[in-house]
Order: sequence, then C-alpha cells, then structure tokens
Amino acid sequence: MQQFEVNRHGRIVFPCNFFPDLDFSTITNLEQLDAIIRRDFDTKAPTVSEMISRSAQGAYRSKTDLMRDMALNVYWANRFVITMFEKRPMRWADVPRTRDDVYMPVLTPWPDSEARAADIEGAFRALPSGRDAAAEDRIFDVLFDVFAARKHIAADLPTVKPTVGQMLADPTNMTLRLGDYDPDFRRYGYDEILDVTEDVAELEALHRWAMVLHNQQPWDRTQAELVAVGDLKDDDYVVVLYPRDRHVQRFISRALTATPSGAVLAPAAASLEPVAPARPFPPIDVRRDFTVRPRIEALSAVHGDTVCTNEDLIRNSAYSWSPMTADEIAAKTGIEQRRYTSGSFEELALKAAKSALAHAQRGPEDIGGVIVCTCTSSRPIPSLATWLCGELGIGQTHAAYDLVAACAGLPYGLAEATRILQQVERPVLVVCVEKFSDKVGNVRPSRMIFGDGAAAIVVGVAPEGAESDIDYLQTYAGGPASEINSIIWPNPDFDNSITVYGPEVKSLAGRYLGQMLDELKALPAPDGGQGTLLDNIDVVVPHQANKTMVLELAAASGLAPDRLYFNIEKVGNASSASIPLAISDAVRDGVITEPVRVFAPGFGAGAVAGFSVMRVDPAVVAPSLTA
Repeated sequence: MQQFEVNRHGRIVFPCNFFPDLDFSTITNLEQLDAIIRRDFDTKAPTVSEMISRSAQGAYRSKTDLMRDMALNVYWANRFVITMFEKRPMRWADVPRTRDDVYMPVLTPWPDSEARAADIEGAFRALPSGRDAAAEDRIFDVLFDVFAARKHIAADLPTVKPTVGQMLADPTNMTLRLGDYDPDFRRYGYDEILDVTEDVAELEALHRWAMVLHNQQPWDRTQAELVAVGDLKDDDYVVVLYPRDRHVQRFISRALTATPSGAVLAPAAASLEPVAPARPFPPIDVRRDFTVRPRIEALSAVHGDTVCTNEDLIRNSAYSWSPMTADEIAAKTGIEQRRYTSGSFEELALKAAKSALAHAQRGPEDIGGVIVCTCTSSRPIPSLATWLCGELGIGQTHAAYDLVAACAGLPYGLAEATRILQQVERPVLVVCVEKFSDKVGNVRPSRMIFGDGAAAIVVGVAPEGAESDIDYLQTYAGGPASEINSIIWPNPDFDNSITVYGPEVKSLAGRYLGQMLDELKALPAPDGGQGTLLDNIDVVVPHQANKTMVLELAAASGLAPDRLYFNIEKVGNASSASIPLAISDAVRDGVITEPVRVFAPGFGAGAVAGFSVMRVDPAVVAPSLTA
C-alpha cells in the first residue's frame, strides 16, 4: 500500500510519485521490466539532442518547460539503477570480488557531454522566466549540477548490471571513479523532500524531482571520471551497486535463468466472444416478487478527512506523467478535488456502520445480516463484514460477507439485502466502503479519478400494509474480456497499483446505461400513474464515475443533464460508495428536501452494473461525517 502523507506545510504528498521504487516481487521477466521502463521512462524522456533541437526551434515556452525535460532525461539515464539498486561509494580495495549480489555499472564514455551541457545551460538562460523566476533559478542549480555531471552514453544501458567478477573479466570495461570521496556530502533527507513548498505547483514537483536525482550522485561530481576497471588503484573510490531489496536480487536470478531466446512458449488461451443470454434478465419488481417489503431505515455517509485538489495533483506530478494543468483535469473528469482518509479502510467502514445503526436506533441484537460492498479490501480473512460484526457487538447474524461488485456495489448490496430480508425478517446492514488513496500509486488516470469514502444503509422490514421503499432492482455482469479487464487491481504491470483503461470503461458504461434506460422506459409508472417508470423518476443519482463521461453518455441515451445529481466535483469517484455518498450530499445540499423516487445506476470495474429505483426520505439520512 502506498499511503499519502501530509507535510509540515499542510500539503498532501504522494511519495511514490517521486521515489521510483518498483515492486520487483511482481515482475517476472526482463520483457515485463523493459515494458515498464519504456512506459515510465523511455516514452517520456527526450534525449539531449532532442532537447537542443527543441530549444533551437523555440518549442520551450519557459524555463520550467526545459527543466522538466532535463529532469526526465536524468531519470531516464538512471532508469535501471534508480529502480533496482542502492549506490554505495566504496574504496576499490574493499570491494568484494566474488559475490554474486554485488554489481558495478559498466559505462560508455560520452565525448560531447560537456559541450551538450553548456548548450542546455545557454538555452535555459535565454528562455523567459515563468511565474517564479527565483524558484526556477534555485531548482535549476540543483538539477543542472546532476544533469551536467553525466559522462556516459545512456541510450544503451544493460538491464542487469555485471557483478564485480564479471566486470573484472574484461579490464577495459569502463566505470566511474569518484576522486576524493566525502562521506558527509550533502544529501536530502526524506522529510526534507516531502516538506518542499513552492507557490507554483509545477515547480514544487520539479523541486522534489531535482532533490531525488541529486541523491542519486552524492559526491563531488566535478571530480568524477570514467576509467578502465583495470586501471583502478586500491585507494580509488568507485560506485558499487547493491540490490535495493531481496526481491530485486530474486528478479535478477530469475532473469539470468529465464527461458532462452527462441524457445517456444505455450500461447495464452484466447478469450471467447461474448454470447448473449438465451433470454433477458428482467428487473426485479420488488413489490410483486417479494413478500417482505424493504424499508430504508437509515443512510449514513462518511467522507475522507483530507482534500486532494487538482492543484495538489500537479504539485505531485510524477516523472511518468505528461504535462497537464489543474483546469485540464477538471475538464477531462469533472472533478475539482477528491477526498482521502488518513485513517484505515476498516475505520472508515466502522464509522459509517455505527452512525447508520444509531440513526436507525438499532442495536446489535436487531441485525439479521451484514453485507460489505467493496473492491479495495485487503482483508480476506476475516472478511470486513465479519470483522464489523465483532466490532459492533453482533453476537450472531444470519449472514455476514463481503461482496465485490465495484461501482455497482449499491444495487448488488440492496438486492442481496432484500433477499435476506425474506428469510430473516429483520434489518440488514449494507456497508459500501472504498479506500483508493493508498492503492493508486503513480498512475495518473487513477489518481485523477478515485477518492475514499463509506456509506452504510440499514434496510429493515416495512410495516404491515406499508409500501416498499425499493421499487425495482437490477444487476448485470459480463461482456467482452476487454471490458471486464478495463479496471485492474492489483496490476503487476503498474507496480500493483489500480489502473483504468478509459476507452473500455466508457464502452461498458455506455452499453449498460443504455440498457438500463430502455428497461425503465418499458416499465409502467408506479401506482397507476401516467407515463413510464423513467418519466416518474424525481432525481437520477448515477455512479460518480467521471462527470464528463457520464453526462455525455446520458445525453446520448436521451437523459437530460438537469435530471442528474453529481457530487463528484468535490468527492471524486468512490466506486461502491459513490451513489450513497451522493444521495447523502443531495440531502445536505437541499436537492432532496422531501421523499422522492431516485434512480441509482451503477456501472464499472469487472463489467458489472445494476440499478435500484427507490424512495429516499431525507429524514432517514444522517448528517454526513468525515474520517
């Protein structure tokens, strides 16, 4: 898990965006590593020649633009060492010669390095300053000191470095000699990097990049030079590479013993084309199909306690991100900020559950079932639902289990609760909870979208003769494999972070939303009213996936934007919790002031979807909390 931190200036920081520490326990072979390196480093980083050409063509608008390319180039030049090894300056006489877990960099001299560095410095001085000239100059001093020190060609570096013994097998191999090494050379501490603050968001990110890169060469760079390993003297200081952790060493061992090139590996099985069901699955008519009618006794929402604005995302721009402004993020997603919790996933769920039970005036002895809808739990045993039973003092219940339906969590949870009601005839607690903030890593599309939050609903039994609070329920799952795999967590190709493949998500969302609206148009108005069920919906509260996308899809399906309520601008996408969080905020915002009929469609990860048509009385909605 990769938790955010709040620095001493009160600003949110994502350490994983600045320290490129890949999880090598999830990387199986060189091909996979090369793909990650190309995506995160090679495709973003310009060569020095490209930078000089861009400068000559006037492509850089400001000094900040050029510095960004400089930093990307230095990250690229360190792409293997920075992700795999710890650098240790060591006296040559003390370097182990025969160990298989001690490595050295083999380097090819770059004859034009000094001239090229001078060209870049000249280009920087000639460019206009941005919004903070003093900060640009300060950051450039740190960054250029690292950039100008490179004396080797970085285009063709070996992924797996040679051991010291392999290095010595050819005395002409070149490596780095440090000169007079000072063990007290200035390094930036972890907290020092986190506590950086700049008025300009882009410069704050650049400043952290520069500090991390500085720490990669903690020696007097003016004295460093490339020499043949056979010419090293006992008192010379060299750079020795130690695997960053045991997973790196295990990866190297696997890579060196992998299947030889040209061997035939069994092909992966091709996914079958999806086949439509033999007959449709109609929506569940709750009033007709169930004897025990559900009543919503309470709904309680808990938002994250830490705000992450789009400006905060820019302050935390990772080396693998393309340039993007805060306004561009808002235009693309409809999100201005998202809320994260500084507490644990379990604490978030527990707070919502306690609040809902208190608002419903229910005790642990009343509860007939506990269902937790989530896709971000790391607690398989015991399930979060059974853990909640223990924390809430529920001595026994008919059923307690976690349900993974991602963004369709609410309709799936309500459908299960309604079924359980038929057997136990006592309230069922449905908790929708997600904590994405520690699972996103440095994947920008996911970081832009997801937030944390929880909501709990007490679904009880309606009094004799009373109408059901839930009119219709529907759930779906399936489709082409590309849509089912459109959101993946954990994803080993992205350092086990959650990843979103946008076009496939939009495809499944459009497919399901159109189907849902068609089904509502085919259903009669409740209680003998006029028109269709869709005509008699008071408020549409959709899954808060991406406001820009949902509005576009709704318009394509004939649903007017003024019928939809969104809170995603201030909350982000909390997956299974997004719909109940939005219903709570609709009450808070005065959008729902009296009992109304709500259509709540959910769709997303795993190509699951569903909807509920339900009556929401603002009186059952507890004041929202934070955690």
